[in-house]
Amino acid sequence: MSFVWSTLIVVLVSGLAAGVLLLVRRRAPVGSVFEDGDRASGVFGVIATGFSVLLGLIVFLAFTSYDQSRTGAEAEARLIVQQYETTQFMPAAVRGELGGELVCYARSVVHQEWPRMEAGEQLEGFNVWGGALFRTLKRVDPRTVVEQTAYDKYLDRTADREQARADRTHGAAGVIPGPLWVTLFFIAAVICGFVLFFADSGERWYAQAALMFSVISVIVATMLLIHVLDDPVRGGFGGLKPVAMERTLRVLGKDRAFVGDRSPLPCDARGVAKRPSA
Repeated sequence: MSFVWSTLIVVLVSGLAAGVLLLVRRRAPVGSVFEDGDRASGVFGVIATGFSVLLGLIVFLAFTSYDQSRTGAEAEARLIVQQYETTQFMPAAVRGELGGELVCYARSVVHQEWPRMEAGEQLEGFNVWGGALFRTLKRVDPRTVVEQTAYDKYLDRTADREQARADRTHGAAGVIPGPLWVTLFFIAAVICGFVLFFADSGERWYAQAALMFSVISVIVATMLLIHVLDDPVRGGFGGLKPVAMERTLRVLGKDRAFVGDRSPLPCDARGVAKRPSA
């Protein structure tokens, strides 16, 4: 959701609630329907405090998921570069093939997996190029100490990369369960209805409008924040982008030029596997 749409939602919902309060105010008695304003304010304080505590816990939970996805994406991108550098110490027979498949892996994350995650699709299993890398790695026969060390390090980083990918894709499904959203909307509705009982025909209209507008705007803005944190990969304002993997692709391009790797890549610019020539 874009920043403009988020702002419009906050303004429109809060303005609508303020308008409802002004309509109720026309028939409200002077001083509101509460004979004891302090007692009513105390009850409202209890409701608002419980709601704020619940919101705080949910924001923390959603931000934890958001940060896990962001950290996983950055770690996955960093490990791709490290694995490419490690392949340069592998046997020459598979060095170029492994390096090319790592580039294709990065391309597929940017141009295939990320759009699917933005559309709300849950990614399952391995990346298609992860399988290709595994098949190539099975053909590796390290003989020297350097090759054996590189092979072991490559395996360790493969496990780390798969864990980082799991962290990245974890946030696409969201972590806030449906019943919790229902509870949030229910409490928000209770607060909105309770504020209506503070309608006072003896008070200035703009003060009454500000009373409802401020309460509802804070609630709506916080719930929109939770929505963004709970769904971090969706497009729009605040959503995660494949910036780290795009940077990795640029680094891999420089690394290939530095080591003189001119072997053809097994995929196109979007990470789609090329068909073998007839």
